[in-house]
Amino acid sequence: MMLALQEQGCHNINLVTPEHVVPQILEALPLAMERGLRLPLVYNTSAYDSLDSLALMDGVVDIYMPDFKFWDLANARRYAKAPDYPETARRAIKEMHRQVGPLVTDERGIALRGVLLRHLIMPGGVAGTPEIMQWISHELGPETYVNLMSQYRPAGRVGRTEYPEINRSVSPSELEQAVGAFLSAGLSRLDGKPAFVQVF
Repeated sequence: MMLALQEQGCHNINLVTPEHVVPQILEALPLAMERGLRLPLVYNTSAYDSLDSLALMDGVVDIYMPDFKFWDLANARRYAKAPDYPETARRAIKEMHRQVGPLVTDERGIALRGVLLRHLIMPGGVAGTPEIMQWISHELGPETYVNLMSQYRPAGRVGRTEYPEINRSVSPSELEQAVGAFLSAGLSRLDGKPAFVQVF
C-alpha cells in the first residue's frame, strides 16, 4: 500500500492514530524500503501515546503530527473521559520533538521532517488554548509550527445537549483570542491564521 501511494504521487505516508499497529509498521517498512519507498513517514496522532511506542519509532518517523486537545485535566475528564490526557500529551509531544525537532519544509512548503502541532479551538475556552500556546513556546520553542483549527462543530451527544456549554461553533472573537494567545506566547509559525492576522 505504501508503494502504491508513492506511485500515485503522494507526498508522504500518513499513519493515522497508529499506536496499536506500531509492530506491523516496523515489520512492513523494511520490506517497502527494499522495494524503493522513499517518502517521509507521518505519525498522525491525538498525542495520547505511550513513551514505549514512541521509543520504537525513534529514527523511523520523519514527521510527527500530534494534537494537543486539552490543558486542564477536569476538562479532559469531562469531554474525553481521559483525565490523564494533558500530562500524557505533554510527555508524548516532548518526546516527538526530541526525536525530530521543529518542522522543516521544502521550497514548496511540503513537510520533510519535524513536529507539526495541531490544536482545536473550542467554545468557551475549554481546551485551554492560552496555556497550551505558552507551554509550546517554553517547552518546544517559539519556532514550533502550530496549526490552530477553528472547525469545531457540535455533534453526537453534544448536539443532544449533554454538554450545553460547547453546543455551538467557535465565535470569531474566540478565534481572534486564540490567535492572540499564539502571538502572546511568542510563537511565530502559524498555520490556519485568519486574514486579519499578519505573522512574521
